[in-house]
Amino acid sequence: MTTRRLHLNAFLMSTGHHEASWRLPESDPYAHVDLRHYTRLAQTAERGTFDSLFLADSPQLWGELGQRPAGALEPLTLLTALATATEHIGLIATASTSYNSPYNLARRFASLDIVSGGRAGWNIVTTAGAEAARNFGLDHEPAHAERYARAAEFLDVALKLWDSWEDDTIVADKAAGVWGDDDKIHPARHEGPYFRVGGALNVPRSPQGYPLLVQAGSSADGKAFAARYAEAVFTAQQTLADAQSFYADIKDRTERAGRHPGHLKVLPGIVPVLGSTEAEARAAEQVLEDHIVPEHGLRRLERLLQLAPGDLELDRQLPAELPPESAVEGAKSRYTLVVELARRERLTVRQLIGRLGGGRGHQTFAGTPEQIADRIETWFTRGAADGFNIMPPVLPSSLDAFVDHVVPLLRARGLFRTEYGPKRTLRERYGLPRPANQHLSPAFA
Repeated sequence: MTTRRLHLNAFLMSTGHHEASWRLPESDPYAHVDLRHYTRLAQTAERGTFDSLFLADSPQLWGELGQRPAGALEPLTLLTALATATEHIGLIATASTSYNSPYNLARRFASLDIVSGGRAGWNIVTTAGAEAARNFGLDHEPAHAERYARAAEFLDVALKLWDSWEDDTIVADKAAGVWGDDDKIHPARHEGPYFRVGGALNVPRSPQGYPLLVQAGSSADGKAFAARYAEAVFTAQQTLADAQSFYADIKDRTERAGRHPGHLKVLPGIVPVLGSTEAEARAAEQVLEDHIVPEHGLRRLERLLQLAPGDLELDRQLPAELPPESAVEGAKSRYTLVVELARRERLTVRQLIGRLGGGRGHQTFAGTPEQIADRIETWFTRGAADGFNIMPPVLPSSLDAFVDHVVPLLRARGLFRTEYGPKRTLRERYGLPRPANQHLSPAFA
């Protein structure tokens, strides 16, 4: 009988996920462009035997420069550097299907998978927002449904490209003077509504076949896309009941899509604020909240809720009348989560800004290592998660604390690995098979 084990992913973000983390005395405001900073974080997560680390990204200047460190190194470039500084940990990069071409992106991910020895993963996003659209010559962002339709075709093309070389294409017969077998190359020959791609990829099939496919949207379109393609889902829920509902729904959708539900791992985000006592953890959380500049959060919240400047008052609750989710073209699921959180707990706008400052809608939990481990174990054993997207509020200190004090407890409870063992690729760590080459399957032929 196989013992089910947690999957842990380290979501790394500049000085930490809390928007005020850069203001703490320990923080380096320039860490977001410092390779040494990310190398240390990657090695710390590897010391904790995390399955993977993850870098978010967007093709625009994200956030306000007055609020927190803005801008970021391109994640595939950064992860290629981190591949040489680590040996085991998976390397997951965010890349948009709305503002890339399938050929170039498939080549870059195949290259990362080869360089890292089979540790690459792709967090697939469709990218909302007019600002990103304008960076690519568009007057406005494509509609939500259109972005997902394009994403589905993008994935289909990428899969054809990753499979365009058979595994044994390279012959390397020096005596015969034959390097490769042209008959084992399969050009994409794709023509669809969004893309026309003719040739084969110019990179051999990578160790994993193709990278671990990750998705983070929880809207109806996002869940349908995840059920069809995703092998891990990064998600945000505030309560155990909501997490259990999402978990059951996405597993059911995956099975109805003809896939094994165990081949999709659900990883909710958690922002752990640690202290040796609960009071110490609460005090650390309060220090971070006290460093929030509420005016920054107010403007961000107004944009999320599609309200005009001045529609929100810091010391009043959200207005009774808000746009319905159906009118939102951006982050639909995050919009609903934030509104429901504010309504459920009757938060003022100021309090809501404080709650969002650490995890932007992901659950923030302040407590002792034992309490954090208890929360993780409860969600894991009660049908709410296959693991967690760990979002340290302050970096590097919060990741150090989690690895040094929470991971040993999870190991002692038999929930998490004590070493990486013989499994080498990211897919193997997530318990996923290496995909067969579609060009060799009877259905494709």
